[in-house]
Amino acid sequence: MPSAKVELFETDLQESAVFFKALGHPARLMILQFLAETNSCFTGDISSILPLGRTTVNQHLDELKKSGLVQGHISGIKTNYCLNPDKIDDLKSVMENIIGVINNFKNSNCC
Repeated sequence: MPSAKVELFETDLQESAVFFKALGHPARLMILQFLAETNSCFTGDISSILPLGRTTVNQHLDELKKSGLVQGHISGIKTNYCLNPDKIDDLKSVMENIIGVINNFKNSNCC
């Protein structure tokens, strides 16, 4: 089976792609939005705010944790979830850079 060959791309593009993969599902966006609006760590069952089962929500949380955007800390039998401010700043920077490049595009002789 062919590999994705991500190693052919610059490191900053590879890191940016991890963020965008994490943002690539509405459930993950909803989780990020919920945690941002909570404005603190959330202890409890995040699946109660989504129209998805607990296992599916946990899979989405795993993707968000892989990207570093969400942190999960175990406290007894509960897990506390919160946004990682450093990674959120990194995400903002990546998005600003990409938007800047797109804004510089001049549609002069395109298709």
